[in-house]
Amino acid sequence: MDRRILDMEGSTGDCEDELDVLDGEAVSPQLAPHAIAIQASRRRGHPNDEDYVRFIVGSVPDADADEPDESDLTGIDTGLASSFSELPALERPPSPSRIKVPPQDEFEQIIFKRYGEDSAGTSKVTAASDEELSPEVLSGLRKCVQLRAKWLCVRDVGWENAHSDGKAPPDPEKPSRPYHPFSGALPEHSGHVTRCQKGVFWVYENEDAAAKSIALIQARSVYDFYEDLNTLMKVCTFGPTKTHCFRRLNLLEAKFNMHQLLNEVREKLAQKSVPHRDFYNVRKVDTHVHHSSSMTQKHLLRFIKRTLKTDGDRKVIIRDGRVLTLKEVFDSVGIQAHDLSVDTLDMHADKHTFHRFDRFNLKYNPMGESRLREIFLKTSNYIKGKYLADLTKELMMDLEASKYQHTEWRVSIYGRSRDEWSRLAAWICENELYHDNNRWLVQIPRLYNVYRSNNEVQCFQDFLDNVFAPLFEVTINPAVDPKLHYFLQQVVGIDCVDDESKPERKSQRFIAPEEWSDDHNPPFSYYMYYLSANLNTLNRLRALRNMSTLAFRPHSGESGDIDHLGATFLVADSVSHGINLRKAPTLQYLYYLCQIALCMSPLSNNSLFLRYDRNPLPSFLARGLPVSISTDDPLQFHFTREPLMEEYSIAVQVWKLSNCDRCEIAMNSVLHSGFEHSVKAYWLGKSYIYGGKRGNDIHRTNVPNIRLVFREQNLHEERSHVFGDDLSIFDVFQPKVVGHDGVARRPEQYPEVPCIPLRLQAREPVVSPVEGGPAL
Repeated sequence: MDRRILDMEGSTGDCEDELDVLDGEAVSPQLAPHAIAIQASRRRGHPNDEDYVRFIVGSVPDADADEPDESDLTGIDTGLASSFSELPALERPPSPSRIKVPPQDEFEQIIFKRYGEDSAGTSKVTAASDEELSPEVLSGLRKCVQLRAKWLCVRDVGWENAHSDGKAPPDPEKPSRPYHPFSGALPEHSGHVTRCQKGVFWVYENEDAAAKSIALIQARSVYDFYEDLNTLMKVCTFGPTKTHCFRRLNLLEAKFNMHQLLNEVREKLAQKSVPHRDFYNVRKVDTHVHHSSSMTQKHLLRFIKRTLKTDGDRKVIIRDGRVLTLKEVFDSVGIQAHDLSVDTLDMHADKHTFHRFDRFNLKYNPMGESRLREIFLKTSNYIKGKYLADLTKELMMDLEASKYQHTEWRVSIYGRSRDEWSRLAAWICENELYHDNNRWLVQIPRLYNVYRSNNEVQCFQDFLDNVFAPLFEVTINPAVDPKLHYFLQQVVGIDCVDDESKPERKSQRFIAPEEWSDDHNPPFSYYMYYLSANLNTLNRLRALRNMSTLAFRPHSGESGDIDHLGATFLVADSVSHGINLRKAPTLQYLYYLCQIALCMSPLSNNSLFLRYDRNPLPSFLARGLPVSISTDDPLQFHFTREPLMEEYSIAVQVWKLSNCDRCEIAMNSVLHSGFEHSVKAYWLGKSYIYGGKRGNDIHRTNVPNIRLVFREQNLHEERSHVFGDDLSIFDVFQPKVVGHDGVARRPEQYPEVPCIPLRLQAREPVVSPVEGGPAL
């Protein structure tokens, strides 16, 4: 196609007078805004190649190109082509005298091909500086993705009841529970043996193998981790790489804005064509909510009043060697049931908690009394967590009523003693705390320094043993603790929490966990390595035993240093918050390329670290990062009976999110969650694992195919921009399908995705180049 580029240096007059011509072609008034956007993007340094101009301007395709199917309302190409076909055609007027038109022999030098190459394949003119398109920039990005592929342990998805031909059984009316939550046959003792080697549990086939140091499952060393983390951070702080990633992210956002201008009406029509389904009855999962603050203040107030009136004579706590009843506790505070109010509880975060995480933690105490928190909001106390169990059952009744809202409540394991897991599992099983709309995560606070100061642990190795030793024991022999075995069926992930803004002590000398015996807390990256390495070893063992595995979903990027997000980029399945990615364009681009899930909580951030209007969630969504909205702590941040809907409604009002936007976020929340495959297949469609248009069922997700094809095309283009034609590295992040014959295959090798319970299988061991044995 004949293109003549407007030479801005040779033009005269005001800029507004020149906007009626783009690429030597006249632009009608209806297309003037698009011309403004194109020229503005060129001045900002966006790639000015033919593909980009063709995408924005909508040029006429080649004669031999396939014509789009006009009847396909959901096709993104049809949407773009038909959008421009409705606009007046571009006319070619005589060139104004003030416009300098380049001669034909110079024309080849100003046609921008991909990567700045001309038709001969040699580099002539580039949209960015030579420094930004140097091989070092793209090779650095490729290296970072390879490092994540090296450290991430991808959990395979299996369906043991698949038909012999690989096809799915008929869709059930409702997914059956893949396990009984509180009973069932216990697997036999496997005979495996574990030994802790420098802070990480290794697994051996039996005692003889352990004596000969022949490990079945082992992990890479911490030295290897820190070497790779340093490599990652060097790439992320390299100036040309930061500039390049910043421009690519801006390009993605500009493309999304243009997509909305051209296809928003079509997305609305596609959603209107779906009967029954709307935003209120699509599935939404609260992927980040802490259990002890999952109720609202009003709910907790009503429960405390009712309990004080009806159960005031129950003995609830020991103080100064004396057992106190609930009524005596409130008498000592000087409060009666009639005096209680939301203001009296004083548990809502306000302006005084902004950048004061210490004050925020105190808001967990009703009326500022830690003993009331112990009585009502703890699982382990004098009454064995009875009141919190009753509150949990009331919350489950609310989930039953809402039907389309689901939760992943997070309960705590502190690492102070080895019996914490047994006590938590007993609390769950004895109170029968299970609901189809909820799964559990276990959060591990980074509070080693507190436990060491209280002499509850002697070194960091004691902390790791208290967290992981019971899990390995019950995996090898479930009869050791049946309740813990049943509880782990409902646990879908491990979290790591605490205030990231605390200053960290970073030593140049590495200290092993058994040697870390002082009162200083280890840095964030230290926690990330040892938690993820032990969890990956545990997952490999549980997969060998055909047991459910646990995702690693830590808090990261809420505040603190950028290297927190670097550490989680290497080892985490998803992260909570991640708002500091706005400060690191290279990491943000890497998170986009690898599609790492971000479970964001705007109202929580607004009260603690970042004002709502500065939250990057709408920008992340526009650029294509997989974001979901969660509540974090309804007790501190929300007012209504449906905190998740409150979170969505505020986001929609403030950021003007479309109906398609919020349905896409809701779909992301289901994909980010740890619910079983059979449940996700029922909620999203049995082909959901394919992703994109192929895996979408608009009758269940209410997300038009136009949107998903747009996302898929952009992601493919950005990955191709970095890796060229070889995108096999990203297959590592895609779970394999383990069929009835035990063979692991890619999802596309199955004609249908079976809708049956989730089972996880082990992959072939990877040979570690460092230790020479099977490694993660």
